[in-house]
Amino acid sequence: MTSVPGPESIDDLLARVHVVALPMRVRFRGLTEREVALVEGPAGWGEFGAFPEYDDPEAAHWLRSALEMAWQGPPPALRSRVAVNATVPAVSAGEVAGILDRFPGCTTVKIKVAESGQQLVDDVARVAAVLQARPDARIRVDANGAWTVAEAAHAVRVLDQAVRAVDATRAPGTGPVSLDGQGLEYVEQPCASVEELVRLRARLAADGVHVDVAADESIRRAEDPLRVVRAGGADRAVVKVAPLGGPRRLLAVAAELGVPVTVSSALDSAVGVAAGVAAAAALPGVRSGRDGAAGDGPGGDDEIPAAGLGTGGFFVEDVVEPGVFSLVDGCLPVVAVAPDPARLEGLRACPDRRDWWLDRIRRCHDLL
Repeated sequence: MTSVPGPESIDDLLARVHVVALPMRVRFRGLTEREVALVEGPAGWGEFGAFPEYDDPEAAHWLRSALEMAWQGPPPALRSRVAVNATVPAVSAGEVAGILDRFPGCTTVKIKVAESGQQLVDDVARVAAVLQARPDARIRVDANGAWTVAEAAHAVRVLDQAVRAVDATRAPGTGPVSLDGQGLEYVEQPCASVEELVRLRARLAADGVHVDVAADESIRRAEDPLRVVRAGGADRAVVKVAPLGGPRRLLAVAAELGVPVTVSSALDSAVGVAAGVAAAAALPGVRSGRDGAAGDGPGGDDEIPAAGLGTGGFFVEDVVEPGVFSLVDGCLPVVAVAPDPARLEGLRACPDRRDWWLDRIRRCHDLL
């Protein structure tokens, strides 16, 4: 792993660590409380929040990202704010409107599908509920690799048709439905392996289903993050700062991928989300302005896909005061984020959990 500026010693690093536990509004990834370790460095704050089940070699990338932000700071920004998507977990259709209320102004919505214990009909109902609440929203779905190729081919066709239906409020079975509307923007990680994604793209093309396939786990949890695109398994890439080892590494991978990139978060605190916003703000846009010319400086309106960085709404409490780093017109600002000292104290993890995180940091630091 390439070197990155950091502390003079492991003791110096550990003295800068604050471990917090953030209570969640809804269960997400099986969690009702999210623990992260925050690090204060000379250039700002970084976040180490690799999920507990990740082994040390994988988690070390997350630590590298935290050190980069804390000792090096963000890369130069090309825009002053970043549009984000709303994220709807695998909740019942009746809960969707309340969740969307936490994402004011977001015109793109990512919907979790293929949840264990649920059926495709539940996914369709969730999509319909989103469109009832926000009829003009651009829709993405995320299966987290849960489908086989055959299951994915069927589900993508059905969900794309559900999105294309012009009258999203119409009850199923009440007559023909026009499919002239905009379909799914993309399906994220529909199958687990690169080989399955390659076969699925071929199957969708043969079936006349024109929905992009986006890779997430096949990039962030792969030894070679470029393999899935080179193999023909993805039209798009979903990338996260921490798993790739920092914003600069993300930008380098994005440049090599050569496909549209969505920057996403990994259930991060405001500190981790700010790192994702910094990376997204540094991405070159696909077009800018009405004439399509490229942007030339901060605050430009050059477009990138809406980022998956709106996950702060899942927390009951975060490490910053409400309104300090929040959505405005569906966008997050490109700003440095520092935790509120009172919140660091109030959300502090119990001593046993702090010790667990410090031990993990020691082990991961040895791998950098």
